[in-house]
Amino acid sequence: MAVALQRRLFTADEFQRMGEAGIFDEDERIELLEGEIVAMSPIGSPHAWCLKRLVRLFARLGERLILSVQDPVRLDEWSTPRPDLALLRPDTSQERHPGPPDILLVVEVASSSVPVDREIKAPLYARTGVVEFWLADLVADRLEVYRDPAPTGYRLVQVFGRGQQVSPLFAPDFEVDVDAILGPADGAR
Repeated sequence: MAVALQRRLFTADEFQRMGEAGIFDEDERIELLEGEIVAMSPIGSPHAWCLKRLVRLFARLGERLILSVQDPVRLDEWSTPRPDLALLRPDTSQERHPGPPDILLVVEVASSSVPVDREIKAPLYARTGVVEFWLADLVADRLEVYRDPAPTGYRLVQVFGRGQQVSPLFAPDFEVDVDAILGPADGAR
């Protein structure tokens, strides 16, 4: 006989108060996804270097945005993920965590977390109105670009490989080489 367990979900406010109360270690890599406190995957060298490349690339846009690296964004009452990179509007309020209206682009870098980023985070970002989401899939060596959010997910998904360029919606004049995100193709990442 199967036993159904009652799960206790947490709100974003409760999650933040727990952090402020010191319930979690300051360096603990956790996030709140749909009311559940989730441990984040460890960051390996390929992941870390990909993120460094992304920061360097988008830093060229200067005053057009604020770069937020692995900081929380509050999507709704139940979710406070910590995307690898969030590009925020320059006028984002400093009185709260940024929300969907503040976000120009969210980027997740994935090796071991590809299924979570694609099947849980992408629909969550879409449902809450994040206009654009990029997934740097280090396993498949490609960049997935998600646009046109809807309650059921993104309506437009494009896959970009090495040798291709992509521009974020908020800066169509800014072309990014996929190779510059993924790094050396010879495995010496």
